[in-house]
Amino acid sequence: MLDKKLIIPEHVAIIMDGNGRWAKKRGLPRSIGHKYGAQNFRKITRYISRAGVKYLTLYAFSTENWKRPPEEVDALMKLFHQNLVDLITDFRDDDIKTIFIGDRSAFSPGLIKLINESEEIAKDRKGMVLNIAMNYGSRDEILKAVKELCEESRDGKIDPKDITEQDIAFRLYTGGMPDPDLIIRTGGEFRLSNFLLYQSAYSEFYSTETLWPDFNEAEFDKAVIEFNHRNRRFGGV
Repeated sequence: MLDKKLIIPEHVAIIMDGNGRWAKKRGLPRSIGHKYGAQNFRKITRYISRAGVKYLTLYAFSTENWKRPPEEVDALMKLFHQNLVDLITDFRDDDIKTIFIGDRSAFSPGLIKLINESEEIAKDRKGMVLNIAMNYGSRDEILKAVKELCEESRDGKIDPKDITEQDIAFRLYTGGMPDPDLIIRTGGEFRLSNFLLYQSAYSEFYSTETLWPDFNEAEFDKAVIEFNHRNRRFGGV
C-alpha cells in the first residue's frame, strides 16, 4: 500500500497496452491475452479506488481498433459483453460509478443496452468515477465538441467570439471532470495513441515495459511514486 504521505493523483488515465504481446510470449491466441487483461482490469480498478484516486479513465477500445482482424474484434465484443454483465453488480461494494466514453452507436443493440444499464445502476454511487473508453478516439471527441458549438452558434445560443477553452472542454466526453494528472501506458510504448489529447495538455506521462495483464498493485505504486517526484509547473517557472 502507498505511503500516506504521498500525493495521490486526483485523475489517473491508463492506456492498457500489451494483451496481445502477453499472449504471444506464451504461445497463446491474442484473445486469451484480452481475457486476462479484462480480469486484471477489475482487480486494478478496485486497488486504485481504494488508494484514493477520484477519477480513473481506462482506454479499452479505440476507434482505430476496428482495423484489427475480424476474429479478434469479434472476440473483444464478446468479452465486452460478458464483462458488462459482470459490471451490472461489480464494484457495488466499492461504490464505483461507471461511465462509458466514446461513440457507442457503433456497437450492437445488445451491447448498447448493457452499457446503458451499467451506467443507470451505478449513477448514484458516490465513490471513484470509472470512465471506460470504448470506441473512443480523441480527435473524434474534439470534432464532436466543435460540431456542437457550431450548431449552438447557428441557433444563436452562443457567439463564436465568446467561445472559451472551457466551452470546448465541457462538450468533451469528460466534460465537468478534472484533466488527468497522470497518464500511465503499459507495454513500453511512448505515445498517446489518440487518447485524451485535449485533456492531457499538462498531464504527467509514465510508461512501463510491463504488459497490461501483468500490471499489478506494485506497478501502480511505482507510477504514483514517480508522479510525486515530478515538478508540475503548468507552464510557469
